Amino acid sequence: MPIDAGSGARSRSGAGGDAASETATIKGEDQRESLIGLTREELAERLLAVGVPADKVRMRAKQLWHWIYHRGAVEFDSMTTMSAALRAALAERHTLARPETAAEQRSADGTRKWLLRFADGREVESVYIPEEDRGALCISSQVGCTLSCTFCHTGTQRMVRNLEAGEIVAQFLVARDSYGEWPSPRGPRLLSNIVMMGMGEPLFNYDNVAKALRIVMDPEGIALSRRRITLSTAGVVPMIERCGAEIGVGLAVSLHAVRDDLRDELVPINRKYPIAELLEACRRYPGASNARRITFEYVMLKGVNDSEADARALVRLIAGIPAKLNLIPFNPWPGAPYECSPPEAIERFAAIVNRAGYAAPVRAPRGRDIQAACGQLKSASVPRRSRRAVDIGEALSL
Repeated sequence: MPIDAGSGARSRSGAGGDAASETATIKGEDQRESLIGLTREELAERLLAVGVPADKVRMRAKQLWHWIYHRGAVEFDSMTTMSAALRAALAERHTLARPETAAEQRSADGTRKWLLRFADGREVESVYIPEEDRGALCISSQVGCTLSCTFCHTGTQRMVRNLEAGEIVAQFLVARDSYGEWPSPRGPRLLSNIVMMGMGEPLFNYDNVAKALRIVMDPEGIALSRRRITLSTAGVVPMIERCGAEIGVGLAVSLHAVRDDLRDELVPINRKYPIAELLEACRRYPGASNARRITFEYVMLKGVNDSEADARALVRLIAGIPAKLNLIPFNPWPGAPYECSPPEAIERFAAIVNRAGYAAPVRAPRGRDIQAACGQLKSASVPRRSRRAVDIGEALSL
């Protein structure tokens, strides 16, 4: 019988939560290629390779996309619009497995953190942050980090490798599996937003991040609007404009200081791309407007960057940029060299920025009790840095 003779017997119709994900997690000994993270064109190539006739490849690729990203299938047997022979051929060469959940923690405030282990044993963390009107998944882009921001726990780890596009997308699939949010909802969603603010610098892994986000935004799959995706960067200036032009997601910039000498210490990439160059790149960001403002993230560090003079200087720096501020109370981690600014200092800082006409909400700490708050993510599979700061030229070559 031809490989694509028709549909087989009907079976399970998709992913069904924790039990399903437990039956399909990536194991190191499985040498099959994952289909997660492949483009439609790449899926078509895999279908041709298993014997699907050329005149049916486009249709089958569309069906495969639907099952993977709209229905959340974790096994080929669930794809009942395809023949049993085709499902078997795909299963022989490929997998839909998720990364292994090495650990999972839930905060008293509803925040949920996953430690995900990939086939090579490397691990990253992802965090779901529920709000009243939305739920954001914080996704990692690298194992470890190329940078060494001194206020960030991830920054104490050395860079190991970039995540592949499939490993980035899989973080979202794991969260969807956990909440049973399949098929992709047409209306309100628990997982309504993505923030590329986890471990790593997304713009140092741009190609894989862009590929993953295009998959997430595809209207025939996960179908998440680009307006619900925010990418955060420490300031990789040459990539900022390209990011806006090619994928058009929201931009967040980890600013954290108003003087180059201080930002050189807090965010060492500033030595390569100082504040003036960074802000000029923000002014050129495609699509930035009052309706789509750039978010400047500013961690509040006691006695370091939280004075009223700092607030006034910040207002002057961002003048003319469609912007809002996100003031982040410092979230402590073991061995951190900083303390959080006192509430009254944060309030004075916010008031100055607000009077200048900029929104400056103070981010409520979420998931502190499970080390899931901003700046607290870290994987035990990644060694600490043997040096204080990464060589920026080396990082740019990755």
